Amino acid sequence: MKSQNILLTEFDYAPFSIIKTEDYKPAILEAVELAKKEINEIVDSEEKPTFENTIEALEYSGQKLDRVTSIFFNINSAETNKEIQKIAQEVSPVLSEFKNDVILNKGLFERIKSVFEEKNSLDLNKEQETLLEKKYKAFTRNGANLPEEKQKDLRKIDKELSKLKLKFGENVLAETNRYELLVTDEARLTGLPESFKDEARSVAKEKDKEGWIFTLEYPSYLPFMKYAEDRELRKELALAFGSRGFHNDELDNQENVLKIAKLRYQRAKLLGFESHAHFVLEERMAETPEKVDSFLNEMLEKAKPAAEREFKELENFAKNLDEIDQLQKWDAAYYGEKLKQKLFDLDDEKLKPYFKLENVIEGVFTVAQKLYGLNFKEVHDIDKYHPDVKTSQVTDETGESVALFYADFHPRPGKRDGAWMTIYKQQYVQNGKNERPHISIVCNFTKPTQKEPSLLTFNEVTTLFHEFGHALHGMLANTTYPSLSGANVYWDFVELPSQVLENWCYEKESLQLFAKHYKTGEAIPQEYIDKIKKSANFLEGIATLRQLSFGMLDLSWHAVDPSKVKDVKQHEIKAFEPTKLYPDVGSNCMSTAFSHIFQGGYSAGYYSYKWAEVLDADTFEYFTEHGIFSKDIADKFRENILSKGGTEHPMELYKRFRGKEPKPDALLRRAGLISK
Repeated sequence: MKSQNILLTEFDYAPFSIIKTEDYKPAILEAVELAKKEINEIVDSEEKPTFENTIEALEYSGQKLDRVTSIFFNINSAETNKEIQKIAQEVSPVLSEFKNDVILNKGLFERIKSVFEEKNSLDLNKEQETLLEKKYKAFTRNGANLPEEKQKDLRKIDKELSKLKLKFGENVLAETNRYELLVTDEARLTGLPESFKDEARSVAKEKDKEGWIFTLEYPSYLPFMKYAEDRELRKELALAFGSRGFHNDELDNQENVLKIAKLRYQRAKLLGFESHAHFVLEERMAETPEKVDSFLNEMLEKAKPAAEREFKELENFAKNLDEIDQLQKWDAAYYGEKLKQKLFDLDDEKLKPYFKLENVIEGVFTVAQKLYGLNFKEVHDIDKYHPDVKTSQVTDETGESVALFYADFHPRPGKRDGAWMTIYKQQYVQNGKNERPHISIVCNFTKPTQKEPSLLTFNEVTTLFHEFGHALHGMLANTTYPSLSGANVYWDFVELPSQVLENWCYEKESLQLFAKHYKTGEAIPQEYIDKIKKSANFLEGIATLRQLSFGMLDLSWHAVDPSKVKDVKQHEIKAFEPTKLYPDVGSNCMSTAFSHIFQGGYSAGYYSYKWAEVLDADTFEYFTEHGIFSKDIADKFRENILSKGGTEHPMELYKRFRGKEPKPDALLRRAGLISK
């Protein structure tokens, strides 16, 4: 008798330990067929279309497929291998085809349209109204009204895009994994902290090599660029990092970039939009590429003078210190750190002993407890996909279950770089039961060594708080429908809960909860807290310009017709011109490794990090006016933002929380770009 595929059985927690790689593809294919049956039942119904038998039925269809694919694609990001990548390439076109089968199903659209046209006579609450509108728009915006011939073109484009995006990400991961810098002469490692060198020696030992190995993974790359005195080695590493996907070889992404940008444009035109950005931004707070462009340029106007002043100061500092003629990109972090130490007598090596990973995790849990009454208890009987993963049950003040929380902190060869929050199971209400969510954060922090535990840089501390802010958005979701739950909000609103939580990393009241020396238990000294606060705006102009440059590069690919672009590098040079500070490096290209926009969901949306900073600065000002642990403001934020997901337009939710629309002034004040 054939054994049943574990992924097709009923389960609450993902059964990682008993899933075999060969289970994924058949489970996904069978779940697609099951979802198709559910769609056919809606379409074939002889009953008059109603909100319940059409809109709600569609919303709750495909649940098995959603669970299986969420597990599979999360594993493909956090613990992948060649087999899993091959399956991803095989199932992505199938899933794209299925999505189009639904969107382009004439009978289904007729039923949805029928309900939509009667919406004013239906007694719907706000969440139901939003769901109806979103379902109707999902169809009209994605080709339901197109003639059959054009629908075929759309299917072809979507299938091709799903493959290209996967290939792009696989190439970046392979490029990151294949490079290593082996140093055999310890004299060339001057400036590097001992703990960092120990980690590099451990990596070399694991690979049966003598010396120290540095890689392009962030916990290895960033400290090297910040502390290594050997300028030639910094240059070598920077050139390797900046040229990922840009080597004219089998891992080259230039063709993928051009194809993805052109296909997105063709898709948008097919659907009646001026560009991919016009298509995307119709469903964002920013609304149009023109508004985004105006926002970016307004920020550029405010930040550029400060950035140019800071750059000049950094350049003069480097000249005086080391007689550097021309500041290059591989000098930025190194001299930035040196100048910071000189001005504030503060550096990560002084701070890291106070940021033991376990203490920071405990700290972010305590912040969540003080703000939202959440309790986190580590559990060891939940299946994990890797031994590094930690699992916690989350409960509220009454002991009721709120969520399951997974956390995965260290780099591995099968894990893509960066940090992200993701979901294994959405929150929703069905048949009177409030299904609670399973939320995960994935990071790439410094590993513990034989001599020391995992000690975080301050930047890693803010990253952990950032991703945990996203996690809170998922955990505290309290909506009826899964597609409107948690972080299923406009993409230029989704960064508010994450970015606002970073502010607690700079506050004495918060730091004293968890910043304790890992050896002595001594609380972080007040002078360090003062210096962290004081240095918060250090080189803020340059940092702002960098973020704006990414947003502008994104728009340059997606707000215009990219079909005339023949040379990825030349296109990029032109896009970066308004924000340029450092000389260009001919062998480097950002677009070929810009996973956020070419693999992830940030195409035509990278500006949203800056946009959300406006919201977060305005939100945190509100907290500081009443106290950073004000229960009143936290309750308002939870009630109007965190629990509501995408049930209403984000500006309405924000105004209900704050009492007014946000203005950039709070951000500009916080960044020191305008006076208080």
